Amino acid sequence: MVPLYNEAGGIDVFHRRLSACAARTAQARGMRLEIVYVDDGSRDGTALRAAELAPLGVDVQVVALSRNFGKEAALMAGLDHARGDALLFMDGDGQHPPEMIDTFVGLWKDQGIDVAYAVKADRSEEPTARRLFVKAFYRLLNFGAPTRIPEDAADFRLLSPRAAAALRRLPERNRFFKGLSIWVGFRQMAVPYKPEPRVHGTSSWSFWRLLGLSMEGLTSFSPAPLRLAALIGALIAGGALFYGFWITMERFVWGIPLPGYPSVVVGVMVIGGIQLLVMGVMGEYLARVLLEIKARPVYLVADHVLHPAATAEPARGGPPA
Repeated sequence: MVPLYNEAGGIDVFHRRLSACAARTAQARGMRLEIVYVDDGSRDGTALRAAELAPLGVDVQVVALSRNFGKEAALMAGLDHARGDALLFMDGDGQHPPEMIDTFVGLWKDQGIDVAYAVKADRSEEPTARRLFVKAFYRLLNFGAPTRIPEDAADFRLLSPRAAAALRRLPERNRFFKGLSIWVGFRQMAVPYKPEPRVHGTSSWSFWRLLGLSMEGLTSFSPAPLRLAALIGALIAGGALFYGFWITMERFVWGIPLPGYPSVVVGVMVIGGIQLLVMGVMGEYLARVLLEIKARPVYLVADHVLHPAATAEPARGGPPA
């Protein structure tokens, strides 16, 4: 399953490479594989270009969403439309090497691994600020969490039939795929890999988009922000109690005059700022609850094309989501 967003310039080369790797694995293992492309509201004609791709030895599905719903919604659309029992997820920008398909399938078929996920072997080439941001995000995400999400894990992963079936049973609409695929449990294994450079275009993941995705992952999967806010509140309350005891001792034991307005103003500003921070965190969680209660569809399909490997003519149609 491959989510796409503005990848029209490189989809042809990527498709030929992915199809060749998938066809080799299918022939060696005696399996039937299909490729499911999900266009997440691209603005460069990616959906039209993907719909014209020929089935090079494997079935090809193209699901075009009605607008940009986000990567998590695109992954769910692929999960819903995929016809196979086992699922493999990878990005369509060419940075996830298709040659690792055989490795993932081997772990599932030969070793009984249910969730094989790729982990970046080296982040030394990334900017320092990005590395620190990622490390801080995973520290916060795993703070007090019963299920630890591996650091540096990518969406590039394979789920066995029972792991995929378990993932399909999860009803929430605010989804964090990396967390949910770990949460289902079963036998899991990390597979080190080195992302390949993009062969075309630039990444659409700006700092603010990454920050938004991080907040979505935190609020939809982890109670860590609420626990951290409670911890900060407890520390401030303890500090205020100690400070009150200290100035009382200064006044009645040592005869030192009490501080004036500056200490009061600083105290009020600190406490007020913390209260606004906690209210903002609670508001994020309430917004997620509101979205769940509304029960709107996670995505809407604009077009669905199926190219069976045995025929050259596309078959149009498919269930709406």
